[in-house]
Amino acid sequence: MSQQIGKEEALTLYYEMLRIRRFEETVKEKSGTSIVGPTHLYIGEEAIAVGVCSHLTKADYVTSTHRGHGHTLAKGARLDRSLAELYGKKTGYCKGKGGSMHLADFSVGMLGANGVVGGGFNIATGAALAVKLRGGKEVAVCFFGDGSSNRGTFHEAVNLAASWQLPVIFVCENNGWASTTRFSETGSIPQLAKRAEGYGIPGVTIDGNDVELVKKTSAELIARARNGEGPSILECLTYRIEGHFLADPQLYRTKEEVQEQYDNNNPITRFREKIITAKLVTERELSEVEWQLELELQAAIAFAENSPFPEPEEALEDLFVGEVAVNE
Repeated sequence: MSQQIGKEEALTLYYEMLRIRRFEETVKEKSGTSIVGPTHLYIGEEAIAVGVCSHLTKADYVTSTHRGHGHTLAKGARLDRSLAELYGKKTGYCKGKGGSMHLADFSVGMLGANGVVGGGFNIATGAALAVKLRGGKEVAVCFFGDGSSNRGTFHEAVNLAASWQLPVIFVCENNGWASTTRFSETGSIPQLAKRAEGYGIPGVTIDGNDVELVKKTSAELIARARNGEGPSILECLTYRIEGHFLADPQLYRTKEEVQEQYDNNNPITRFREKIITAKLVTERELSEVEWQLELELQAAIAFAENSPFPEPEEALEDLFVGEVAVNE
């Protein structure tokens, strides 16, 4: 057990990871009945979002992927409004019109999940450029998957960020699979973070299912960015427990492979066992956290189920801005 972590921090990290897990399990349970639109679950990757976002304030920026529920919640979004959005209800963050792949909450610096593979790179880099131009101390974090690292937007954004020394951290959630293709089949190097060398910036590869390690490593890279020392790439090795999307038949991998990862590389189970073994917390204290979380989750479900759908005449609202005066 790390000497730098105390009881309160351990309970917070456990709560935040479990909060994401229970949200995703609820989404899976409600799929096909209450959940609207395609959905991609974050189960098995919770340590990354929680570890990284533990150092971010509401003023910092985050961009996400099509698998964005975990990042949204870790950045401080509410369970009830997030779930209402997936239900297609008008009380959701995007008034029920965005759904799973377009969750966003600007009030906490969450600039949005993105249905476009590699769509977050340039948005995060743009946010970091804005910070630098106004002389701020905020940072931007771009979460992305191993598959999108082979898109042109990755290289464009990293090159620009490195050239201009922008305060952005590119966090790769290497979960082993780009949809149905193994990462090892699409790249010439075993560690994606080594690409950082070509841009003259730091690149680090770590165990992304160790929340303490993610927290410690990301702290160093975020502090570096805040101090004006430029961007970096953090590759977090993890595993996608669920399919690429909820209806994915997963013919590209075996059930045994998935079960082995769930049993032995589950970030929440690993952390729970670690803090219990170290006598940092008790089973009773963790049970209290779990109980409080279930109450919060049940309240969120009730909120989502009882919220109204948008009215038909609201379909075209929020699509266009009003008339904008431009100085000539």
